[in-house]
Amino acid sequence: MIELTKINRAEAFRYMGLRGEPPENISVLADECESRLVSAANPKFHWIYADIGDISEDTVTLSGHKLVLRGRDISAHLDGCFGTVLLCATLGDGVDKLLRTVQAEDMAKALTADALASAAVEQVCDIAEKEIGERFAGKFTTWRFSPGYGDFPLECQGDFLAAVNAMRIVGVCVTDGGLLTPTKSVTAVIGISEKPVPQKRRGCGTCKIREKCDFRKNGGHCYE
Repeated sequence: MIELTKINRAEAFRYMGLRGEPPENISVLADECESRLVSAANPKFHWIYADIGDISEDTVTLSGHKLVLRGRDISAHLDGCFGTVLLCATLGDGVDKLLRTVQAEDMAKALTADALASAAVEQVCDIAEKEIGERFAGKFTTWRFSPGYGDFPLECQGDFLAAVNAMRIVGVCVTDGGLLTPTKSVTAVIGISEKPVPQKRRGCGTCKIREKCDFRKNGGHCYE
């Protein structure tokens, strides 16, 4: 059981493009939205481990799984790894219902709630990643790499969810367009290695919205 009692507001405000202290009206909206989101959320995650069968320049096969990870970026991300973790995390469909309700109430409130929900699902991923780190103590891990980053295609989401059995275990499905439902859900790949993994590949170069990103325009970024 995951307990989500507080949401990382600093992260949510970054998603909204705010710097420094937010305006008072946004802080008031955040108070209300955070309380409602925490009540509506049913955070869950599930992950599996898979041995890497083979890595080529643009393809990663996993032993015992139909899922094939395609793209130069995911191949580079997993270079030097012997295995990978496939992770799926979600806030549940209660948050989707709340976001639709809030959108009908007030647009500023809707934007605030959406940003807080995005920050919240990343917190769930952080909790999962901590568990994964404990499970593979003594090994080295990459950062999370999700379908849609770089040339890692969204089209793999169906096979990804099937591999994780996400629909049955955490209630996450995928649309024909490769979008996850509930919408505040995340899939990600984490590589496992015997040796330290270079982290230099993480950055704006792997992001499909880098040319229109407000963070980047203002000299910032959304990664650690």
